[in-house]
Amino acid sequence: MNTLLLNIGFIVLYVALDVASFIHPLHGLNITPWNPAPALGLVFMLRRGSVSWLPLLGTVLLSEWLVRGIPQSWWSSLLSASILAGGYIALAAFLQRRLLPGNLLDDRASLLAWILPVTIGTFLVSTVYLSSLRLLGLLPADGWQAGILQFWVGDSVGIAVAMPLFWWLSSERGRLLLKAAALCREAAAYVTLSLLATWVAFDLGGDSGFKFFYLLFLPIIWASARQGMAGAIISASLLQVEVIVAVQVLRYSAVTVAELQMLSLAMALIGFFIGSVVDELRRASDELKQTLRLAAAGEMAGALAHELNQPLTALAAYGSACEMLLERGEQGDRLNAAIRGMLVESARTGEVVRRLRDFFRTGATKLEAVRLPDLVEHATQHYRGKAGEQRIALQIGPIPDVTLLADQLQLEVVLRNLLANAFDAVAAAGCAQRTVSLRGETLPGSRVGLIVEDSGKGLSEKMAGTLFEPFHSSKSSGLGLGLVISRAIVDTHGGTLWGEVADHGIFKLVLPIQETPHHV
Repeated sequence: MNTLLLNIGFIVLYVALDVASFIHPLHGLNITPWNPAPALGLVFMLRRGSVSWLPLLGTVLLSEWLVRGIPQSWWSSLLSASILAGGYIALAAFLQRRLLPGNLLDDRASLLAWILPVTIGTFLVSTVYLSSLRLLGLLPADGWQAGILQFWVGDSVGIAVAMPLFWWLSSERGRLLLKAAALCREAAAYVTLSLLATWVAFDLGGDSGFKFFYLLFLPIIWASARQGMAGAIISASLLQVEVIVAVQVLRYSAVTVAELQMLSLAMALIGFFIGSVVDELRRASDELKQTLRLAAAGEMAGALAHELNQPLTALAAYGSACEMLLERGEQGDRLNAAIRGMLVESARTGEVVRRLRDFFRTGATKLEAVRLPDLVEHATQHYRGKAGEQRIALQIGPIPDVTLLADQLQLEVVLRNLLANAFDAVAAAGCAQRTVSLRGETLPGSRVGLIVEDSGKGLSEKMAGTLFEPFHSSKSSGLGLGLVISRAIVDTHGGTLWGEVADHGIFKLVLPIQETPHHV
């Protein structure tokens, strides 16, 4: 039942498109400067495979009879329609080997793999089909060359502009993306601009060689740049309809219509390639964000392990105390106090775990009032012991006693990353003086600065230029993501992080101070 309904829907839509595009027919034949029906046929065959070939042939014959009345004998009509349908079938079979079913023609590789065969294939179909019409005596000898050009323009423009729309509409993901783009507020703006540009191009520029036709590039470029391939498809389809309506209303000649169609094709392809580049950049950005989030989660794990150590140690202590009290048979306040302590530490542990889970899911930041000295104390605790082991003089302070509105765990990640880099720089330099310092200072505009310095090799101009680029690392075992993550965290907190070019390591971090509320 579903197959029957699908075939009926295809036949109805194919014939409707053929009727709508039957303008300026050469010698009354199926040779027009706009022919979007083959685009629907190609998508139908690509989605359904070889079982669609017979319905396509029948639809082409039916459309010939309904639209053009079959002025020739039945066998010549059948032969010419079979040749035309065979050309579409051959083109669909070729495209099927190059286009993946899940691909939405939203990257440059798939666009090239699609548009080149369409351009060449439509030319071959045009040549074979028009030659058959000439041999059957349906096309005059002097109309063969002009017929090939007009048929090629009509098919190539119709397929190139309409096929992406039909291809996306035949996919659930494509339909959702098109719906989201169409319902966006910005869509109304570029649709309005498209109508205005069409009016200017045809009404004001039509009598002077369409000198304002270039204005039609503006809406399709806008839509493509803002909404990617979905915006390009909507804008290109709208542009095609506007051009056809305009040439019909103004009654332009077939030659002029063909020229305008070639311009429309150029604009549509430009829009498609801009849209594909935008979509590729967005996908790359999303993949990079995911990579950074996973790497940041690894960095966060170190801070969380430090945070979990204390409540887990306390839980173990409270548990041992409870066990001892129960062995002694105590049931009073001391046992209740130990149990309450376990509950408090369990809740604290659960909160830390929930923050890790939220960060994995959304990269969420939990802002709270944090004293800067406490933040520095927590972040440097691990490095105090490490400094003694590596014979590095670690100097902490002075640290201004100010309060930040921050996610303490995330800012600890930043400080630990900077200190880790400083320790590595000192170890790699092999210098006699092995020092790392962390100090703070208040700055104008309710800000506080933290400076991490080390006696290792400083940053060069070249290193400073790529310091915060992903996957650039001076360490053989590094991923080049630590500073990228750190800067992203600092940016989220409204601060700045940078490294200075100097003969020794200097990194500076500036953060806003939480304003103290005034009490009346």
